[in-house]
Amino acid sequence: MKFISWNVNGLRAVMGKNFAETFEQLDADFFCLQETKLQEANLKELGLAGTETESLIPNPLIQGGYQAFWNHADKKGYSGTAIFTRHQPLSVHYGMDIDMHDHEGRLITLEYDSFFLVCCYTPNSQDGLKRLDYRMQWEDDFRQYLLRLDAQKPVIVCGDLNVAHEEIDLKNPKTNHQNAGFTDQEREKMTTLLGSGFTDSFRHFYPTLTDAYSWWSYRFRAREKNAGWRIDYFLVSNRLVPQLKSASIHSEIYGSDHCPVEIEIEN
Repeated sequence: MKFISWNVNGLRAVMGKNFAETFEQLDADFFCLQETKLQEANLKELGLAGTETESLIPNPLIQGGYQAFWNHADKKGYSGTAIFTRHQPLSVHYGMDIDMHDHEGRLITLEYDSFFLVCCYTPNSQDGLKRLDYRMQWEDDFRQYLLRLDAQKPVIVCGDLNVAHEEIDLKNPKTNHQNAGFTDQEREKMTTLLGSGFTDSFRHFYPTLTDAYSWWSYRFRAREKNAGWRIDYFLVSNRLVPQLKSASIHSEIYGSDHCPVEIEIEN
């Protein structure tokens, strides 16, 4: 099974930048999106007709029998997540049942016979670390949420987790130390999460690979220079590691300031 995760930085915008061709080319069983920036009404405008919870996608833009699940932020044009899947889930859950976290459309969980799939768009700590305290609360609550799932069956977590875990995960660690996404606090929370029974799939296959990034600023020709950050992940429960076949970063795919990341898992 192939899993793709991509922060599209506005689905409406990326649909004008070969999204349909990219979607078809990647040909995934599960296609998880973050920062869709849509409301339910926008789905109809874009031909992605459906409801907030589930819909079949009739648009010729997206073929292959996908079912779509959407979680929209209360605030228009902000945040939001979606999952397209060819596999009917046993259950679908939005958010983590904590009111302070569940108004920004950041989390979708699909349950299957042998695993949970969690699509996550982690809050950014923002300039000046204005939201770092909130981010720390999110991290603690999100970890507990994942551990409750993991106690039932293995978990696959994907998305823009808004942290470069180690110095190897960004081009300029010294000048970015204590900037949002590379604070000691955020990195420690990722270390704690991994130590709780999860594996960073990309580093499992490529523990020392440098210059492997999934996000680049739009400023200073960062992508052209490959001055990026690896902040998009697939984490898996440790007991799923033997089933991992591959992990990759599609840095050749444009359309957003992020690129898609991928894993393949044996059925």
